[in-house]
Amino acid sequence: MELNPYGEYAVLLAASLANAFPDDRAGIVARARDIGMTIDFTAAANDYGLVRAIIDDWLTVVDARDPHERAALLNAHMATASAYPRLTEHNGEDWHLHYRDQNQNLSHVLRAVISVGTALHLTTRGMHRLGRCAAGTSLGDGCRAVVVDTTRNGRQQYCSVRCANRAAVRRHRAKSAEIS
Repeated sequence: MELNPYGEYAVLLAASLANAFPDDRAGIVARARDIGMTIDFTAAANDYGLVRAIIDDWLTVVDARDPHERAALLNAHMATASAYPRLTEHNGEDWHLHYRDQNQNLSHVLRAVISVGTALHLTTRGMHRLGRCAAGTSLGDGCRAVVVDTTRNGRQQYCSVRCANRAAVRRHRAKSAEIS
């Protein structure tokens, strides 16, 4: 099965911004470049604040537990994106789809890319493949990092090996205490 990379990189970008929001617009653009976006973003007066609001809205999708609620929220986000799919190619490369308008500012492009990318990720991989780190939810240790599950088996629950190991140690200690 071929998975659309548009969903993966867009949702990973959103998670990256949610987990550590940059200090300025240049940081947002650098993060978009790091994840693979190559377009030049038209500057707008309040790009930084608008992107922060987009990520905060996106977190409502992350935190939605019910698939129908998650779908409704994501549909509402996509409805506000004034972009449409378009065929494009770059420097003679293969033709592909972009889910954004040409020459729009940073916040407009990211709203379209993140909402459509999240929808593609969830519909191709599963509605359960987005959430918060299980270390924070099950153990109450305060980790609120977003986890985008891109694993083959679809069971990623922790944002990092560190959180997974801490949770395993806590479970082991709790089990040992019960036995004693």
